[in-house]
Amino acid sequence: MRFIRFIGVSVVILFALVTALGLLFPSLVLVSRAVDITAPKDSILLLIKDINGWKKWVEGMNDPSVVISTPTKALLGKTDVTITKVSDSSVTSVWVGRNGNQQSCNINLFGDSTRIQTVVQWEFQQQLKWYPWERFASMMNDKILGTMMEKNLNNLKVLAEKK
Repeated sequence: MRFIRFIGVSVVILFALVTALGLLFPSLVLVSRAVDITAPKDSILLLIKDINGWKKWVEGMNDPSVVISTPTKALLGKTDVTITKVSDSSVTSVWVGRNGNQQSCNINLFGDSTRIQTVVQWEFQQQLKWYPWERFASMMNDKILGTMMEKNLNNLKVLAEKK
C-alpha cells in the first residue's frame, strides 16, 4: 500500500514539475518566413488572395484530400482554412485543426518605391493553453511549419517571377 501511495505522489509531483517547466515557454508561438520577389505587389496578390490561387504554389493543394468549397474556404486534409480578410498588402486566414487548435495566418506584402521588388512575409500565430504537452510540442512548430513555408514561398517566387 505504501508503494502505491509513493507512486501516486511521485506522479503528481512529476506532473507539477513538468507543468511548471512548460509554463516557462511562451504562450504565443509565432513562425515567420520571408522572401524577396522581383515582381510588383499586385501580381503577387493575385496568387495569394484566394485559395484557388494557392493551388499554383502551395505544395499538396492538388491532393484529393483538399476540398475547396469557395475561394475563401477550404478543407486541407484535416484542417479548415478560411480567408477572413484581404487588403492590397495582406491576406489573413484562420486555420482550425480537427482537434480544435486554431492558428492565425498572415501573408504580408511590402513593396519598394520602384514597385519592382516585393517582400512577401508569411507568418503563423498560435495561442497555447497551459497544458504542458501543448507547450513542449510547440517547440517543433518552427521546424515543421518553417520548412513548409520556405518551400512554398520559393514556389511563389519562381511562379511570380516567371510572369
